[in-house]
This record gives sequence, structure tokens and C-alpha cells, in this order.
Amino acid sequence: MTENVLVVDDEFRIRRIVEMALSDRGFRVSTAPSAEAAEEVLAKDAVDIVVTDLQLPGRSGLDLLSHVRRTQPDVPVILITAFGTVESAVEAIKAGAYDYVLKPFSVEELEALVVRALDARPGAREMQPPAAAEDGVVARSSAMKKILAMVAQVADAPTTVLITGETGVGKEVVARALHRSSGRRDQPFVAVNCAAIPGELLEAELFGVSKGAYTGAVKDRPGKLEIAHGGTLFLDEIGDMPAALQPKLLRVLQGGTVERLGSNATRRVDVRVVAATHRDLASLVRDGRFREDLFYRINVFPIDIPPLRERPEDVEALAVAALARFTERMGTRATLGPEAVGRLQAYSWPGNVRELMNVVERAVILAGGTGVIDDLELPRQIFLHRDAEAPDGGAPGVRPLSDAVAAAERAAIVAALERTGDNKAQAARLLGISVRTLFYKIEKLDLR
Repeated sequence: MTENVLVVDDEFRIRRIVEMALSDRGFRVSTAPSAEAAEEVLAKDAVDIVVTDLQLPGRSGLDLLSHVRRTQPDVPVILITAFGTVESAVEAIKAGAYDYVLKPFSVEELEALVVRALDARPGAREMQPPAAAEDGVVARSSAMKKILAMVAQVADAPTTVLITGETGVGKEVVARALHRSSGRRDQPFVAVNCAAIPGELLEAELFGVSKGAYTGAVKDRPGKLEIAHGGTLFLDEIGDMPAALQPKLLRVLQGGTVERLGSNATRRVDVRVVAATHRDLASLVRDGRFREDLFYRINVFPIDIPPLRERPEDVEALAVAALARFTERMGTRATLGPEAVGRLQAYSWPGNVRELMNVVERAVILAGGTGVIDDLELPRQIFLHRDAEAPDGGAPGVRPLSDAVAAAERAAIVAALERTGDNKAQAARLLGISVRTLFYKIEKLDLR
């Protein structure tokens, strides 16, 4: 069944942009210009999730949230809000909203939030295929089973956890499993990507702002640390946190208090911090780019997620789980043929689980309707990764290391550019390289 998203905004342009973006991802989308119109849609149509602007003509998005919570408590609500009204969005989260997105937002950000909200619905876990293990973590391989065991061991400890692994291995999935396994499961899980927010805004996002702290700060605004009080704060890509912010975070971890920008008042917070990075933090410490004391403070209980190429047992299970999700969302039926499974398991997956999800989604779209997905629907880089005889009579299945490295770089760059809609800056952040280096590699690998 395809999920129906109700988009509520008084601006036609915003409604249309969000409608087109979510429709392209396989959702059915209904729209409404006001809370009153939205309630009429909710009364006559089956709606799986509501995305609403906070500021609406007449009754507000908070009023609509209250109506949804009373009448359809299992339907998640996501709020769209401007910078000056974030405190209202925080109140909404406490009143039962799933999360909020801040204007201006990217459609990719909103799409990801919609998917997470739908996956978090009561019963969503039960609808997953058997390949999905506890808390949504697929664990066919011994490595992932050990990680689940570690999650269970540390779940109820107040210990800070550091999750490491390559881009796309599922660090946030493990962090959410950790939160759901803990005694904090009924409190907020708040995620912040330290690489996606400019340094001058990241401090305000984490610590909050006091009225008058700078031009435009007309109200007090709590930061993510306060919003996560009682729950879990997930700091993704902590290796990209600006040096100036690192001692402030260290003080929070040591003392449990925060100070908003422009204020000397301290506020006590009870937050379990889970950090993640694809970078080698020890190397950053040696280079003077990451504080040693902060590194030791967050590295109390490390969990390293191996890349997908080192756990081929998980590839088929992940692909089957993704196939079930995407076919249900798009209202189609399909299965993976043995040839496709073999190709998937033979590929090195430089983009890891994230790349695998993209490949399966693309295959479902191209397959259309019902049928068996064979290797004809898989991207070209899958075909390029096949055993070939080495030159000069070498051993079968072996190729020059330089060719293997170039092929892996090419596949990773293509996956990142596809994932970000050819946004070079975002792709460079996903790959962990500078934009200049990305342009150089695009030129070198003839990917123009």
C-alpha cells in the first residue's frame, strides 16, 4: 500500500514543491491550504502522515496537531517552521509532534524526515520482512549480531557512545536502536548533523539563543541539547564540529549544563549523547584538529560498524527489506532474481547501505508493476564489478590495484552525486573530501 501524505500550507508554491517531491518518491499526496481544510481531508481520506506549516491562516498548525492527536493518534505530524517560531515547534514536539523542519529546507531533508516518521509508527516494525532484525537493524552477519549485543549491553548505561564507520553504513540506524533499547525510549531522540550546518549556526542550533544575542534574535530559543532533555542527542559527523565549539560541548558532557548564546544563565540538561563519525578521530587529534580531551570523553564505549563489503551476508537481507519497503510505498510487487542477488553480493559497495538502498529503489522504479528484478535493472557500476581475467595471464578475479581504486572512487562519487542531485558541496561532505578535491577527481575520472 502506498502511504498518503497530507501537506498543509497556505502558500501554493510550497504545497506544489512538496507535493511534486514526495510524489516522485512514490507517495500519494493530498494538500490543504488551512487547518480547517486539512480536517476535512482527514475526515474522508486515509492519511498516514501530516506535514503542516506552523503558521496558517485562521487556526494554527498547533491546533491541527491537537486535532490529529485527538482523532488519529497514530498519524505522525511534522511541522514546518521559521527561525523565529522554533520555540513553538518545541512545544509541539512536547505535545506529540514527531519533529520539525526549519525554513528554508531542502526537499531531500523533508523526504528523509517523512520516511523516518513513517518507519517509527506503531506497528511499522512488525510490518518489516523477517530479514529486518530487532529495532530495524539487519543482522545476518556475525559482525552485526555482535553490534546488536553491544547495543543491548550499553543501552541503559549513562555512558557516551561513539559510533564509527564509513559513510552510509547505518550509524544513525544503530543510534536509534540504542535509544529505543534504553530507558529513555519514551523521551526525544534528537539528531544533529555537524557537517551539514555552518559553524556559526551550529552553536545556536545546539545551545540555543537568548533574546537580543544578535540582530534578529527577538525571542529566547532553546537548542537541541535542551530539546533532547531526558532523551538522546545524536551528534552525527562530530569530526566536522568546529574547534571553537568543542570545549563548549566538553563542558556539557562534564557538567550537564548549557548556556544559550547571549546568556550567562546555566540550564541543567539530562541528555545521553551518542556521537558518530566516518573520520579517524585519533588522527584528527594528532593533527590538532580535534580536542584530545573531548575525544576521550566521547570514546568511552566505541562501536565500529564494518563496511558492507566485509559483511556480504547482510546484502541480500538488506536488499529484501528495502524491496519490501519500496514496493509497498509504490504500490507494486516485485522479487529479486538470483542473478541480481549474485551481482549485489559481488559488488564492493563504496556507498555502503545508503548506496544499496538507492540501487534497490531505482530497480523497483525501472521494473514497474510486478515481476522479477534481474541484473538488467541494476546500475552500470554493478556490471563493471565482475570477475575478469588479469592481464598477462594473471590469476582470475584479480585486477591491478590502481584499477580497483579508480573503480571504487568512481562508484562512490557517482553515488554521492546521484544522492545529492548533483550538488557538489553536499556530495563532497558525504565523501569526506573538499569540493576542490571532488572537482579534481571528476575531471580525472572523466565524470563530467
